[in-house]
Amino acid sequence: MAKTSTHAQLARQQQRRSYWQSTLRAWHWISSAICLACMLLFAFTGLTLNHAGSIEAKPRVVDAKADLPPALLRELKHEDGKAPVPGDVAAWLDKQFKVSVEARDADWSSDAVYLSMPRPGGDAWLSIDRETGAAEYETTDRGWISYLNDLHKGRNAGPAWGWFIDLFAVTCLVFCISGLLLLWLHAHQRRLTWPYVGLGVLVPLVLALIFIH
Repeated sequence: MAKTSTHAQLARQQQRRSYWQSTLRAWHWISSAICLACMLLFAFTGLTLNHAGSIEAKPRVVDAKADLPPALLRELKHEDGKAPVPGDVAAWLDKQFKVSVEARDADWSSDAVYLSMPRPGGDAWLSIDRETGAAEYETTDRGWISYLNDLHKGRNAGPAWGWFIDLFAVTCLVFCISGLLLLWLHAHQRRLTWPYVGLGVLVPLVLALIFIH
């Protein structure tokens, strides 16, 4: 009777173990599939950011100028502060410079309206002289490596990209934690499991303590 009870207990333990192995494998491969492309992107841009001084960038600057029609110039009556430009002015700027500014706050001073429009991998600004109506739009493109580097940092990429990075970070945590639990389940079959895990923790810790000041 006791032998039967022991066999039943071992069978239940094996069943639980098989369940957790199957569940963790599913979480591990699904999370790795979801975050694969971004892990490659962030690994690549980790290298480019770490060697940014060795990667030559050749910014391409484009400057365009135009005069705001008098009828639209009269619409620039907003006082100093921050506010979007009037809709008709925004439509003219879009047509003239191929830039959308309708939803952007502009900096209004006594003599000019100024919009700063930074973006990943580049920069742009637009200025309108409130006295003469002279409008100038300048855009700078620093290349695709700069673009990817800014995506890595979430720089000027907008809230949607920020939410995506948060989701990607959570997926990476699932990938790492499920992998660690799988290591724990199989550690008794692989004697070097925990020495390797310890090495992966120890090396960056030692480097940080000794070489980073």
